[in-house]
Amino acid sequence: MKKIVFTLALLLMSLSAALAQTWNFADRDPFIGDADVALINADATNWYNDATKGRYNFLSALDNAALTANGTELNFAKGLLFKCGAAVASSSGTPANQSGKIRLNYTGEYLELNGKNLVLTIPNVQKDWVVTVVCKTASKTERGLYASANVGGTTGFGTPSKSLTTCTGTVTETGNVTLTTTDGGMLIYSISVKDPNAVIPEPVDPDASNKVSNAVSRDTYKNQMFVTTNSGSVNYYNTEDLSKVTFEGDKTIVVPVKSGAENDEFDATVKELSFAKAAERGESGEVTEKGITITESKGWQESAYAKWTLLSDAKSYNVYVKGGQYADYTKVDQQLVRNYGSYGRVDIVGLKAGNYSLKVVAVDASGAETSAYGIADNLKVVNYDRQGFAHKGISDGVGAYNNDGTLKAGAKVLYVTKNTFKTIKASLSDGKKPVEYTGIGDILLAKQKGQDKTPLAVRVIGEIKTADAGDQLKTDQKGLLLKGNSETTVMNVTIEGIGDDACFNGFGLGIINGTNVEVRNMAFFNQGSSNDNMEIKGTQHIWVHNNDYFYGEKGSGDHGKGDGSLDSKDGASFCTFSYNHYHDTGKSNLCGMKKETVDNLICYHHNWFDHSDSRHPRVRTSSVHIWNNYYDGVAKYGVGVTMGASVFVESNYFRNTKYPMMISLQGTDAKGDGTFSGEAGGVLKAYGNIFAEKSKYFSYITWKDSNTSFDAYEVASPSETVPSSVIAKSGGTSYNNFDTDASKMYAYTPDAAVDVPAKVTGFYGAGRLNQGDIHYTFNNATDDADYGRCTGLDNILSSYKTGLVNIFGDESASSGESGSTGGSTGGSTEGGETGGSGSGSGEGGSTGGSTGGTEGGSTVTPIEGTVTCSFAADGTLSNTAFTLTGTKSNVKAEETVIEGTTYSASLKMETGTEVSFTTSQKMTLYVYYGTSAKNKNVLVDGTEQTGEPTKVVLEAGAHKIAKDGASTVALIKLVPVTE
Repeated sequence: MKKIVFTLALLLMSLSAALAQTWNFADRDPFIGDADVALINADATNWYNDATKGRYNFLSALDNAALTANGTELNFAKGLLFKCGAAVASSSGTPANQSGKIRLNYTGEYLELNGKNLVLTIPNVQKDWVVTVVCKTASKTERGLYASANVGGTTGFGTPSKSLTTCTGTVTETGNVTLTTTDGGMLIYSISVKDPNAVIPEPVDPDASNKVSNAVSRDTYKNQMFVTTNSGSVNYYNTEDLSKVTFEGDKTIVVPVKSGAENDEFDATVKELSFAKAAERGESGEVTEKGITITESKGWQESAYAKWTLLSDAKSYNVYVKGGQYADYTKVDQQLVRNYGSYGRVDIVGLKAGNYSLKVVAVDASGAETSAYGIADNLKVVNYDRQGFAHKGISDGVGAYNNDGTLKAGAKVLYVTKNTFKTIKASLSDGKKPVEYTGIGDILLAKQKGQDKTPLAVRVIGEIKTADAGDQLKTDQKGLLLKGNSETTVMNVTIEGIGDDACFNGFGLGIINGTNVEVRNMAFFNQGSSNDNMEIKGTQHIWVHNNDYFYGEKGSGDHGKGDGSLDSKDGASFCTFSYNHYHDTGKSNLCGMKKETVDNLICYHHNWFDHSDSRHPRVRTSSVHIWNNYYDGVAKYGVGVTMGASVFVESNYFRNTKYPMMISLQGTDAKGDGTFSGEAGGVLKAYGNIFAEKSKYFSYITWKDSNTSFDAYEVASPSETVPSSVIAKSGGTSYNNFDTDASKMYAYTPDAAVDVPAKVTGFYGAGRLNQGDIHYTFNNATDDADYGRCTGLDNILSSYKTGLVNIFGDESASSGESGSTGGSTGGSTEGGETGGSGSGSGEGGSTGGSTGGTEGGSTVTPIEGTVTCSFAADGTLSNTAFTLTGTKSNVKAEETVIEGTTYSASLKMETGTEVSFTTSQKMTLYVYYGTSAKNKNVLVDGTEQTGEPTKVVLEAGAHKIAKDGASTVALIKLVPVTE
């Protein structure tokens, strides 16, 4: 749901310090602030949510009073006064609760004054100030908005019209300005009052005196030098391109290697020079080929993999491993040896840190090994990073694995594929005798009573869809469920992906109660729009790491990208969420609900928030350590703190993150744009964070800036405690200093913030091995600030299909099918692997269809010849070759003259608005904008395009026009390109 908000804009830097006020009820995103919604929902006496009409109705009478809910003035209309009667039932039978005189329409984005002679008052407006109101009749008849007598020289006021009208006037005498609906109901889109004589100087660029020509973009795969200025801007240089850096007085001079290139000079503005090492890319093995060509091989985290070219006369392959816990070549489980059509692949898991050799041997039709083999030596395997709360007090490892990466003694291994998800069998104890269970869902639920403490490694192979899972999805989130009777129910379970393509497509995972659980190397996407990718409730010692999180199904309101990616709540404690990759996710991490009574000790470290939107995390009630994460073009906000939470944000790298840290109802959140929460606040401690590539919208307020309304309390060292006098503005809670309490805190060694991007995006970084088989590169210029779904990534996910053909030796299995219904027991040579992943080349699975596709796909008629598309006020399009995605109510009546023709309506571009079409030849696209357009830009196939009209040459194929800025589109025209 979008939000109507109130914006009080101080014209900073104006010598006259004049105030301007703007109430903007349209083109705002988000729309109704959480605080206002909570107040309205809690006040059934005065408010009614008419969901069928998409509006809140105010039911009581007002006599020149503020608009309130639950006794509190609402932010969206703060400062305005209203006079109206109480809601009454109409003669036509409409109930009183649907007939409020003041309506807040959250679908059409306006404030409605519903009836004649309602009065809206702007108090104490100064003489000579200008009043501007954008409004429209609430019916099909002509109506006007009437201003009080102290508003002269008017345009639009008092003039009835059917069209959207901009009314302006000048205040002749200081005093209240009243606006009256003399003719009947009116829709109010915005109101502003301002001093027309206020002088607002152009902002001064503090870095204007610098001369910069050799700086490059941030590149985590190169060693780079950072030049950070006092204003916070960061300039990047590849160290290989630099000759030296010199200093002349207060001037810093960067000298390039290239002969004849000019130096870059920074004039007394440099705050810091720092250096970042390149991301690790892994080390390839040394290959010996005796009939089998190994094309790729590397060691990873507690795993190693190899890929090889298939032989025409080989029926199958055996693979052997040597090194670490294996003194001699030892055969690996056959389920790990897979066929991808053009190549074979093995992923060996459960390995100690060290150097390993893999031997691949061809097997003929009779089952005998042939003389053809290939060996990959010197594969470097490292351990996973086990720093964090999950391992606090756990000596033998979280999940099914020891801390050295090997399986725990007696562990069972289950290989789960699309064809064994419902049929796999395992025997678990019910406390008295062994019982056989069928289906992975029922097997996991057999752990519920805690009678069977056997370590269990669930190894997922390939893509598994909702249809493959069937009735084995047991949660209210329609996902796979691991549930205990209490938070102390011992699970000893690891759920892990094998290779780079293990994924749940269409459903997620729920972990409710229980202790000692690990989830790793999995991808989650396309889950239901109201369901979480992962939901963790009431658990202890949970370790979720190296997973990929993508979009869920598109839903309404704030579920445009699905629901939560990784949510923890209801008393979850001692949790570590690390090295996860969030791909443009919407609501990434909710941490805590409203009734927790335990410490809720949780940490997030080395995660990659890759162009994601919000909740990184959003923290209620809990004690949370957030460190060494990479915030990479986060669109809304980074860390959000509410309801008495204590949060330590340490050594993170925030790249173009608008609001890196926020506390509810204070600091940045108190600026009134409704970005975060209406709940009581908490306290946030910060140390060593980097803010790079800050946009003009950047806001970060420290306690030193404002000790009553701040975003974070900055400390000089991590060991510094936060004084009890530092309290949340709303709620009055203080910081609990959990991070300096040895009885609660874990041991850790943070990386320097400058090195975080390279580490998190590198070979041993966030997400699945080699960042999985789904690769999409975001465009920072357009995607940093965009929190809609990315068309290119959306197409990949919607058409995704694994490239897995079968498991060698099981010819009945295909597309992820496994020939095994069980697995090996711990300690055996075949069960000694952990859930490592495979090659990151992307060859293991299709990355999905073309980037230019539309939701209409082949059902759209290809366009030929010159065509146009315009819009009618009822939401219909003039040309059926074009498809409108999004609410038809976004079409607004307004007259626009284009090339001598008058068009009566325009399409208002919102986050979910898309116009799709398919061309049969190369064509030039022209986009003409409506009279109310604030911006003249749109996204065409995901790329920003500007101009009046916007002009883009398109190749034959499917295309989409979507929102870039606040604009309205009156006409779309396509003209064939003649070459």
